[in-house]
Amino acid sequence: MKKRIVLLVVVLMLGAGTWAAHALLFKDAASTDSLLVSGNIEAHESVVSFKAVLSRVVELPFDEGQWVKAGTILARLDDSDYRQQVAINEAALRVQEQLLASAMQKLEAARATIANDDADLAQKTLDYGRSQKLWNEKIISSDQRDHTETALKQSSAAMQRDVAMERSAQQDIAVAEANIRNASENLELAKIMLGYTTLRAPFSGVIITRQTELGEVMQPGTPVVTIADLDHVWLRAYVAETDLGRIRWGQAATVHTDTWPGKAYPGQISFIASEAEFTPKSVETHKERVTLVYRIKIDVENPRHELKPGMPADATIHLGPPVQSGNSRG
Repeated sequence: MKKRIVLLVVVLMLGAGTWAAHALLFKDAASTDSLLVSGNIEAHESVVSFKAVLSRVVELPFDEGQWVKAGTILARLDDSDYRQQVAINEAALRVQEQLLASAMQKLEAARATIANDDADLAQKTLDYGRSQKLWNEKIISSDQRDHTETALKQSSAAMQRDVAMERSAQQDIAVAEANIRNASENLELAKIMLGYTTLRAPFSGVIITRQTELGEVMQPGTPVVTIADLDHVWLRAYVAETDLGRIRWGQAATVHTDTWPGKAYPGQISFIASEAEFTPKSVETHKERVTLVYRIKIDVENPRHELKPGMPADATIHLGPPVQSGNSRG
């Protein structure tokens, strides 16, 4: 009977030793192959504001927590002054276009006059040549010859005058074209300023903060809303200095949350701080806390927007070779 009891004790001790060894081996393997970190989900945020315009908010259709698509109007300012400036610049452009049309008509008239002057000068030259020949032959008087000479000089002077008028018309056209370019640029600038009175979402996301209200006079650059990109979120976590040598940029990780316990979200390390900092009070690690830690970011794709900013989450970092990807965001 005593032998049986001793044998049973030996078997139990061997079994306990085997189980302990098995657990120790698997624990070591787990600690070698992965690293568990905890933190909070963050989103890439953009503070949206009006630029270069000063006016009163007359439209603010969205509240905090609402989803908006890229290009959606987030706010609108009173644009009456800017519309009036556009109208003024459009009128100025039309005036310059009319001046250009007038200068071109003057140029056409000057060229027609020059053509007439050219014919008249040719005729006066012939008349003077004939009269000079007849005067040499004593057929006509000096007075008759002088009349043809005077007419030739008058025709030549008219030609010079009209050529100068043509050059002046050409200069007027050049000035009018320059004025049109200037007026067009002013009109384009006025339209750009008018466009600034409408604020649109730069990307699809959720409004997490609305910093203004209807009727408020907005200064350029004053924040209106803050939009978070929920399609691409990241986990802010911290690792101890003793674990820093085990992680690398691009390593794969799997994120889990208490909100969705049955789901795993693939991610990868996109940032590792170069300087240590004190452990944040909000961070709870799965191992003994240390005074100094290093902040890391783990990018996570979030197409269904199940992960929200501020949500606590855990991540298992797979300590294998780094994942090669060009889509990580720092």
